[in-house]
Amino acid sequence: MAVPSAQYPWNTELWSNGPSPGQFYNFPGTSQQSNESDAVKRTLHPTVTGTSVLGIVFKDGIMLAADTLGSYGSLARYRNLSRVSVVNDSTVIAAGGDYADFQYLKSIIEQRVIDENCFDDGFNYTPQSLYSWLTRVMYNRRSKYDPLWNTFAVGGINNGKPFLGYVDKIGIAYTSDTISSGFGSYLARPMLRDALEKNPNMSKEEAKEVIMRCMKVLHYRDARSLNRFEIVTVTKDGAVVESPLSIKPDWSIVHQSRCSEST
Repeated sequence: MAVPSAQYPWNTELWSNGPSPGQFYNFPGTSQQSNESDAVKRTLHPTVTGTSVLGIVFKDGIMLAADTLGSYGSLARYRNLSRVSVVNDSTVIAAGGDYADFQYLKSIIEQRVIDENCFDDGFNYTPQSLYSWLTRVMYNRRSKYDPLWNTFAVGGINNGKPFLGYVDKIGIAYTSDTISSGFGSYLARPMLRDALEKNPNMSKEEAKEVIMRCMKVLHYRDARSLNRFEIVTVTKDGAVVESPLSIKPDWSIVHQSRCSEST
């Protein structure tokens, strides 16, 4: 019940939206009593997801690749989603997993890059520094039981040396000359390792050929992949995204895997 302003003139003049004497006041954004709707909720199952991310180090830089499909469960719903991002001329990232979480983290990184440029102190994100920051962010969210449902590949060049790192949703992180996530960990990474072992001084063209071959195999075998993908390359000349790329599949091989009919 409101108190007459004649008795308490300050109630309307100085604090018109404040609590009346002898009454409780509910601050904006809070409810009078806690209920089920106040409980903290977590994402148990990502909605729109992307599949494998591939990465390889070659003689003059690094190369990452990811297709452009966003799967709504088992439905190939969105066919033009970019899962690679250029942070600056020397650093790039690519992500698999929940696309909304990737957009969220990408927006944070972009704002941090803008803030860093505003300082104008000669320092920018290097692939190592972004990789280190991502390991802390992903592990922190995992420790809160609210992980970002992504697997990130971070690549680039710093002081003339290529760098490639992997970070997943529970904070597992490592660096390597070959990176893969999702189904690509089982099918594509053995191909990447084999190619790099046979040709340690791989050129950019040779690395692209290997990546294209891996993407073709994933298109054949991974039900969540698409025959449309992006490749981002980082060399001393900067970062370049090639999109969209595709390969012509040959489905005649299906007949080779069919079991002969019993007579």
